[in-house]
Amino acid sequence: MKNHHYKTLIRWTGNKGTGTSSYKDYERSHTISAENKVIIEASSDPAFRGDQTKYNPEEMLLSSLSSCHMLWYLHFCSQAGVIVTDYTDEATGIMNETVNGSGHFTEVTLHPMITVTEESMIETARELHHKANEYCFIANSVNFPVKHIPTVLVKQISSQ
Repeated sequence: MKNHHYKTLIRWTGNKGTGTSSYKDYERSHTISAENKVIIEASSDPAFRGDQTKYNPEEMLLSSLSSCHMLWYLHFCSQAGVIVTDYTDEATGIMNETVNGSGHFTEVTLHPMITVTEESMIETARELHHKANEYCFIANSVNFPVKHIPTVLVKQISSQ
């Protein structure tokens, strides 16, 4: 087994002068950074007094699952001879908030839209989502199902 280590820095930027003197007296704004990378402006979800113009942890979780799945998927497509020319995914998730204010995700669904170059690639392109889901580090780390509903389109590469 091989271990990989990761490090990020979270910095709260929401002190309006009185710190957390009361629930309404501070912003949920913060930054996420890692060495040699751009800073991500983040906050909590607006339902929890956050800034709607910034990413929240729930969106970051969806993005992590979607990104990880895509990277494995593209890897397996390249190995299988499936030529992908475009890939987008609109990930959705359901989080249940409990009576005491805590919560948990119950599922995430990925909706990848993939473009391949040949109609003969469509079936394999669809099947490789299962393999990508099995290998995705992030999907293997969560305690809820990560579903995927792919759409595969064909657009041949023009030979000019």
